[in-house]
Amino acid sequence: MAPFQPRRVGISKISQKIADAISFAKLLQEHRGPFHPLQTLTPVILQEVIHYGKHNSAQLLKISRQCRPRPRVGQSQYPARHGSGPRLGSKETPTTPEQPGSYAKVYYTKHIDAEHLIKLYQKVNEGIYGKTAIKVHTGEQHGPYILPRDMVKAFQAQVPDSSIVETNTLYPGDRDTTEKHRRTLEVNGWNFCPVDIMDEKGNVMMPVRKGLHFSEVSLGRNITNYDSMIVLTHFKGHAMGGYGGSLKNIAIGCADGQVGKRQIHAFHESRVPIGSDWSDNMVLKEGFMENMADCGKAICDYFGKHIVFLNVLRAMSVDCDCAGTSAAKPVIPDLGMMASTDILAIDQASVDMVYAQPERDKHDLVERIESRHGLHQLTAMQQLKMGNDKYQLISID
Repeated sequence: MAPFQPRRVGISKISQKIADAISFAKLLQEHRGPFHPLQTLTPVILQEVIHYGKHNSAQLLKISRQCRPRPRVGQSQYPARHGSGPRLGSKETPTTPEQPGSYAKVYYTKHIDAEHLIKLYQKVNEGIYGKTAIKVHTGEQHGPYILPRDMVKAFQAQVPDSSIVETNTLYPGDRDTTEKHRRTLEVNGWNFCPVDIMDEKGNVMMPVRKGLHFSEVSLGRNITNYDSMIVLTHFKGHAMGGYGGSLKNIAIGCADGQVGKRQIHAFHESRVPIGSDWSDNMVLKEGFMENMADCGKAICDYFGKHIVFLNVLRAMSVDCDCAGTSAAKPVIPDLGMMASTDILAIDQASVDMVYAQPERDKHDLVERIESRHGLHQLTAMQQLKMGNDKYQLISID
């Protein structure tokens, strides 16, 4: 039987019969490809499968388990980094005869202020030109741990022809419509420069080259209006991703609110029909990380050498800024800021620095990362050849 061909996201017909969803799942049972059968469903067909699953949960649960990717011969069932400390510590790592190969550069400062943020940016901004998007998580109303607006304001003022960019959320809240999103931006103090809600006028399909699951992803339409992108990330925990770094910031943050975010979260939604708790299901967790990596790859490929990454390791709650005022109080101390042209290297270095902290400080955040299989974000980016997980951490202090 020929392999199942994923549907083009956003193209669905109301007349699609529930039988299609059933045969679709059975086909994937034979295919056993590296993606969950429900991941490619459009929102309409997904609802049909959910309806079907309420009455046939045992069958779909069996299919879900059988669709788990098989490890290669000689390969651990879990990624090499899963549940273990990072390979390189949070220190400058020069290339030596004992450590051959190329290394990405990650610049670091222990200071968290506008002056040092600008200095970091100047180390990596050679490819930034023209109309520039600054991707920031602007947060739910009154979120206590959002990046300091005065710091971002001073930084944005140094980037000619730049705007902050965001997209609407899929979940109901303060930012699920453009009108509500605009009010939240005002409440949170993001009124010092233009803020482009990129999916305000719809979406655009962006190709994914040799993706793990997707051949294209749905992004906010206005992303194509920009020549360059600066990914300014509040590094912290995340309820589903384990941690939110540069990958999460662009993957979920640039996906449009109705199609793209549903596309990325499809593994999560699939827990409804199969009766499986997402928090205990490795297939769903790692599938979500791989979906994010596919989306991040599409964005990185689109901008090429004209995208850079800045991670701010402060106020690192185990929760994302989308949790708003309910976010847990951070336990781990502020660690500084990083900059790189390599998305994998900067997220790897940020994770490494967290793991290098004393147990009493890092426990909560590490537990969040590992319980969600968050290190699989790094594995997925490595599989997609998005960057280098070996790096030199270079202090600018």
